[in-house]
Amino acid sequence: MEDMKSRTKRFTIDCWNLCAKLPKSREYNNLVFQLLKSSSSVGANWRASQRPKSKADFINKLKIVEEETDESCFWLEILLEIIDSDKNEIERLWKEADELLRIVVASIRTAKNK
Repeated sequence: MEDMKSRTKRFTIDCWNLCAKLPKSREYNNLVFQLLKSSSSVGANWRASQRPKSKADFINKLKIVEEETDESCFWLEILLEIIDSDKNEIERLWKEADELLRIVVASIRTAKNK
């Protein structure tokens, strides 16, 4: 099974590749910008969470990963509603984001209970 560091990095790259294929317009550019920001933050903050200064810092960084992953899900859901092409890829990315989100939420719960 692929580790979270690799999965979050792959998620960022796959979202970037999807965004590179989207139409260029004011409306799409805003959505692309938001998805690129949130999806890249997932991996970056996961990495940061692996070098915490304390348990509270670890949980705080995971909460950021949770928020950014959920935001990525939102932008992917919007894409599913407004675009006709690449639906399979968008659904795949949404499912991956949802799985990552579930893992992060479980990690937060575990960390809080220790």
